Amino acid sequence: MKVLNQKKLREKFIKSGVKMIGPETIFFSKDTKIGSNVTIEPYVVIGSKVKIGNNVIIKSFSHLESCKIENKVEIGPYARIRPNTILKEGSKVGNFVEIKKSTLGNKSKVNHLSYVGDAQIGKSVNIGAGTITCNYDGVKKNKTNIKDKVFIGSNSSLVAPITINKNSIVGAGSVITKNVRTKSLALTRPPQLEVKNYKRKKK
Repeated sequence: MKVLNQKKLREKFIKSGVKMIGPETIFFSKDTKIGSNVTIEPYVVIGSKVKIGNNVIIKSFSHLESCKIENKVEIGPYARIRPNTILKEGSKVGNFVEIKKSTLGNKSKVNHLSYVGDAQIGKSVNIGAGTITCNYDGVKKNKTNIKDKVFIGSNSSLVAPITINKNSIVGAGSVITKNVRTKSLALTRPPQLEVKNYKRKKK
């Protein structure tokens, strides 16, 4: 019965203009809503309560549930979009990125290898590879607020609750525990040590 339902759902979306590459590998829910000019690559799973706008691309091996995808958004491959997430127009979520209970602003990007949870992200924000929002303190979830035009360097940890204000930069490899002021550079990095002519101990 479920297989039959999937076949009907696929046929419905194909008739409505959804471009599917390998439709037999794509799974929908009965309440899935999809706009025009949407492309879905193979091995995508769309759970319940998902609304997808126009001109969206969902790449292979992505999983979406209880989220809203606005127009001109690109997702995946290998992206997980969890409940209560909103991806605003022109935003991009790349490979091996998980987003939960967060809003990603217009033209903002989380391109690879990141976790974003309980976050409000503004417009034109760039979040570098390996960045995580440290939203859980062991007792409760805390919010991360990233304002417009912020650049987060790769491999950064943002320890919530925290606010990164407009036009600021977080240097790569930083652990940020305090609010960052507008147009500031926040950096936590120990000095690099170098021992000249170093010789390893022999066994």
